[in-house]
Order: sequence, then C-alpha cells, then structure tokens
Amino acid sequence: MGILFGFSPWIVYWVLVGNVPFTTAVLVALATALAALAIGRIRGAAGRTLEVGAVGTFLVLTILTLTLSESFMQRWIQPLSNAGIFLVALCSVLIGKPFVREFAEADKPPEVVNSELFARITTLLTWIWVAVFAGMTVSSLIPPILQGKATILDTKTPLSFICYWVIPFTLLALGALASRVLPDRMTAGLKDVARKTTFVAYGEATIDELYYLAQEHANREVGAGQEAYDVRVGAMGTPLVGDDSRKSWPSTYKVRERRR
Repeated sequence: MGILFGFSPWIVYWVLVGNVPFTTAVLVALATALAALAIGRIRGAAGRTLEVGAVGTFLVLTILTLTLSESFMQRWIQPLSNAGIFLVALCSVLIGKPFVREFAEADKPPEVVNSELFARITTLLTWIWVAVFAGMTVSSLIPPILQGKATILDTKTPLSFICYWVIPFTLLALGALASRVLPDRMTAGLKDVARKTTFVAYGEATIDELYYLAQEHANREVGAGQEAYDVRVGAMGTPLVGDDSRKSWPSTYKVRERRR
C-alpha cells in the first residue's frame, strides 16, 4: 500500500481533471501531495522522491492554471502533468534513489533490503514506471501537436480521447500489473540469494572454528522458523581497531525453512 500512498496525489488529480475546473483539480492534488509529504515525515520517513516531486509538479501546475488561458490548459494540462511524473520517476533513478525502492523498503527486513536482488528488482520496477510515464507523456502530446484544437474534454474525436485517456491509462494499468507480479518473484528468489554479513573471531582461530562462528552468527540473523545454510567464510579478516587479537571476517549464507 505504500506506493499507492505515494501515487495518491496523481490518483486524485486523474480522477478530478476533466470532471471539475482545472484549478480545483490541481489545488486538491497539491493539498494531497503536501499531506502525503507531512504524513511521511511524521512517520519518520524523510521526504521521498515521489512525494517531493508531487509537491513540485502540482505547485507548477497550479501556477500555470492560474496564469494561462483555459483553452491552453485544455490542450496541454494532460501532457504537462504526465511529463511531471515522468521527470520525477526518471530523476529518482538518476540520483540513485529509485522511488519504488523507497516505498518497498518500509515493510521489508534488513536482510532483504540489503540484498543485491532487492536492489535489482526495485530498480527494474522503477525503470518500468519510467517507461510507462514516458509512454503516457508521448501519447498525450499527440493530440495538441497533430490537432491544434484538441482538448481533454473532447469525447467525440478518437484521436483526442484515445491519446489523452485510453492509451495513457492502459499503460498505467500495465505498470500496476508489473508492480504486482515482480515483487512476488523477488520474494521467492530471495531464498536462493547469498546474504552478506560479518562476524568477529580471534586472529588465531582455526578454519573449523571460523565456520562454526560464521554458522552461529548467521543463525542469529535469520528469522524465526528459518535456518542458515551454505555458509562461506571470506579469505581474509580485518583486524579490529584497537584490538589486533581479533578480526572481522566476511561471510555469506543462504536461508531456508527450518527442518523439523
């Protein structure tokens, strides 16, 4: 539900635009974006990219709606809003904070969040959304470019309602389906992913002692009803600062359901 919370300003906007005056639609969306940002901060989450981007996007749209003509906004408000969410999603990847990951981290344990597979899947999902928003933007640009008097209120001209509404929201639905399917595969795949950790042992510990300590440390990290297996110890330990007699050893392990 976290990412649905992040999308809430745009969902409100998409429901309202074309059904109420444009100023009302963008002001309500802006208020929703500000509320979402405030709630996120109250819950301890620093401003996430999607939330901050929503505030910026709807602030700009509010200014444009108040300063430009109604006829102009009827042609361009849809491509402008789609371009806004596209740029927000793209920037989140470029700055190393894919917006899907920011929301997915909230309900995942540390061993999942820190895994390479989690990073790969959340980055892929974000790129899928970037592609969706890019497609929505391009589609909604077609009517005002090819048909100068196009408007999002036109329900009789196929070019207008197909490119302003049908194609963009079909793409949106496909993006939502992908977001539902891929995380399930991610969760299943994590069982076979080697997790990284470190443990401390005395410098003169034998290889058998190192593997015993690594196994015990891994078992303490896994969740209830699970056990660590395929434990491997790194080739070299790092002496602890101020205590040369002990070393920090890297290790990896996999997780499975505990055998009864």
